[in-house]
Amino acid sequence: MVPHPSGDQALVPGRPLAMPTMADVRTWALSLPESTEQPHHHLGSFRVRGKIFATVPDMQCVRIMVDEHQILATAASHPDACQPVYWGKRLSCVAVEIAVAPTGLIPELLTEAWLRKAPASLAKAFIGSD
Repeated sequence: MVPHPSGDQALVPGRPLAMPTMADVRTWALSLPESTEQPHHHLGSFRVRGKIFATVPDMQCVRIMVDEHQILATAASHPDACQPVYWGKRLSCVAVEIAVAPTGLIPELLTEAWLRKAPASLAKAFIGSD
């Protein structure tokens, strides 16, 4: 797993552990290179060069487009916070309940989803900048 560039806000020294909020999700998503926030039908979405890597169905949940293996593993590891989401018969993303997500999970998943959707040259530059 590639760590998120903004780090985990809940682990900043001197800051009390806090439940993540949609504002945190937005900060994490938009801190990834060339990320934008745009409407997608009735949802919000986060994109890299026009490709969606996460959607926001409401203020309590974010759907993150990681690969099928990670969707299933994340849902199995965190069943209280994460559910697999199907689009028709295709496993498409993991829905994460923001307030109960374990510390660090959302930025990690956003980074992995961003890496899947970013052009290879942008992803390579991002990984090389660690």
